[in-house]
Amino acid sequence: MTTAPFPAARFRRLKSSAALRALARENVLSVGDLIWPVFVRDGEGQSEPVASMPGVNRLSVDLLVEAVKEAADLGIPAVCIFPYTDPTLKTQLCEEAWSPDNLSNRAIRAIKAAVPEIAVMTDIALDPYNVNGHDGIVRDGVIVNDETVEALVRMALAQAESGADILGPSDMMDGRIGAIRGALEAAGHRDVAIMSYAAKYASAFYGPFRDAVGATGALTGDKKTYQMDPANSDEALRLVERDLSEGADMVMVKPGLPYLDICRRVKDRFGAPTFAYQVSGEYAMIQAAAAQNWIDGQKVMAESLIAFKRAGCDGILTYFAPAMARLLGHGPVAH
Repeated sequence: MTTAPFPAARFRRLKSSAALRALARENVLSVGDLIWPVFVRDGEGQSEPVASMPGVNRLSVDLLVEAVKEAADLGIPAVCIFPYTDPTLKTQLCEEAWSPDNLSNRAIRAIKAAVPEIAVMTDIALDPYNVNGHDGIVRDGVIVNDETVEALVRMALAQAESGADILGPSDMMDGRIGAIRGALEAAGHRDVAIMSYAAKYASAFYGPFRDAVGATGALTGDKKTYQMDPANSDEALRLVERDLSEGADMVMVKPGLPYLDICRRVKDRFGAPTFAYQVSGEYAMIQAAAAQNWIDGQKVMAESLIAFKRAGCDGILTYFAPAMARLLGHGPVAH
């Protein structure tokens, strides 16, 4: 590609007005790019702030349904449910994970009954139900892979039967996508989509999320034996390729902003629907700096989200979804 020499080429020409900037804009963020992660808790009429995530609350099912109605009115196409499980229900074998009446499955049914047009995504991992706080079953201090996959399949089927539209396996066990896809097909859930957390890193950015789901105090050790090393890039491509070959419909990179290079490599290599999760730590940092008036929170929110589009992402899971939807013109801007 060649460019005429100055003054024939003046890059400022296309910056000289809002209209020209809009015409020359390479990437556009829309409400249709947003998935809103939400936290559900037990009880009725309950809204409990998450201290490390300003503006985020754990909601009882009834209030969650009302929040999802508002999200649908804003044009947000999907929500992703994460449960805050009663500690007394957490066990070594995580049986609550596939109970038809666990928090997640009750929330799925309630949302689909009240707001059928919105897509409901779920999380498939055992950490909300595990007394050890891990994504897999722990035996003698080891997170066992194959037994965990069997549990994840049961969990996936329970969520599909409750009406989930998208399953999000976030556990990073080997072989779980193929096992879940095979079970869904055998059970007649052929239209349930899988968004695989294919490149999920062992990151320090997850801390506030673990507070939100009540896993912080429960976690023993770390997750480095199954989540990715932050130093690795080629491995992410191998994992994405494997998950797509096993039946994933979409893939995710997690965290988001620190791994935009991975998003771009995945999209360029495979061309599959590629998503990123702007995780709790990313959200909390922006909110904390904005609260100190060190940054313009609204502008940084928008800038951070367009970065995902520039990196090739088709969509973003973000706690900013309602605020960004309002900023994009689907309602009053939240201050």
